[in-house]
Amino acid sequence: MSESKILHISSRDNPVLQRLRKLAADPGAYRKIGSVWLEGDHLARAALQRQHAVQLAVITEAAWAIDALRELAEAAPRVLVVPVALFKTISGLESPAQIGFEVPHALDARPEPGLDSVVLDRLQDAGNVGTILRSAAALGFRQVLALKGTAALWSPKVLRAGMGAHFGLRLVEGLAPADLDALQVPLVATSSHADKQLHQLRLPSPCAWVMGHEGQGVQPELMQRCSLTVGIPQPGGEESLNVGSAAAICLYESARQRLV
Repeated sequence: MSESKILHISSRDNPVLQRLRKLAADPGAYRKIGSVWLEGDHLARAALQRQHAVQLAVITEAAWAIDALRELAEAAPRVLVVPVALFKTISGLESPAQIGFEVPHALDARPEPGLDSVVLDRLQDAGNVGTILRSAAALGFRQVLALKGTAALWSPKVLRAGMGAHFGLRLVEGLAPADLDALQVPLVATSSHADKQLHQLRLPSPCAWVMGHEGQGVQPELMQRCSLTVGIPQPGGEESLNVGSAAAICLYESARQRLV
């Protein structure tokens, strides 16, 4: 890498670092700034493995001396080398990582028809959202659609919970229920009042699984658009499953039936 592409930064007021602080602190800042901050070598490697474009790397002086991390940073067109104390000012972690990437961001604006998809209806918990993204990517669901009111899909907390799943999915957010008509696949939701249980049905393929708000469930307008509702057997007697767990069960059953 050309030395001109490697900058050693010591000023807290550097404009790049100021921008990264906003991205790390504000869950929705990526929508205004047009880029995403990926903290940690795992997310950085996930972006590269999926050939996602990279704008720059930020790495601590200590990490720059480690061959593997230096090589990772050099995959970016620009590298900022900073003291550990300065990196901490842009970190969103209690134990800051040693490296991060800034990558460009442009959300897909509309659902792509005909894809196995997951619909997130106003989910609030970043951990739940990230867990569902991981399940979707692992089980062959290529698209995740977030309705208005859902936690920001590219926020730092969701990125960490997603563990790199973002880069294997088509993600669309800010949708209204009517926008899902463009999917042209059946919508399927879980319900404790459903007549049939998950294991008793032949599920449509492709389809879109609808996962509802942690406390309120699927909103009525969206439930009316679902062509099928199913129950999840719970022989243990608990009243409900965490939405992340419910999603994993439903997506697995769809994937299992596709393989039969």
